[in-house]
Amino acid sequence: MNIIADTNIFLAVALDEPEKKRIIQLTATVDIISPEILPYEIGNALSSIIKRKTLTPSEALSAFEAAEQISVRLVAINIQQALRIAIRFNIYAYDAYFLQCALTYSCPLLTLDKRMKQVAIELGIEILE
Repeated sequence: MNIIADTNIFLAVALDEPEKKRIIQLTATVDIISPEILPYEIGNALSSIIKRKTLTPSEALSAFEAAEQISVRLVAINIQQALRIAIRFNIYAYDAYFLQCALTYSCPLLTLDKRMKQVAIELGIEILE
């Protein structure tokens, strides 16, 4: 089975967040797909965490390396269709990319983002929890 995993899933695992164990359980027997922007989003999130002084630069680099070890198939998505989702639901385009990916590949979505889950449900996307 294929699933679409949001950036926060990779970060939770790489940063050893409390959700890590459950994420690993949910993804142990599936193939993970994400939009090709995933590594850029992970880098952006980590740089933001450094700015907030929650992680040191060394810790952030280690977290990025850990996230890179997670097996994922990066795919192109239709940005115009994703932008339509972003506009319709007043969400960031970055979130809409993952939703569009789930629609395109008819896959369940794994995310920790409550708003993204709400929009996914409205779009008829299955949520993994």
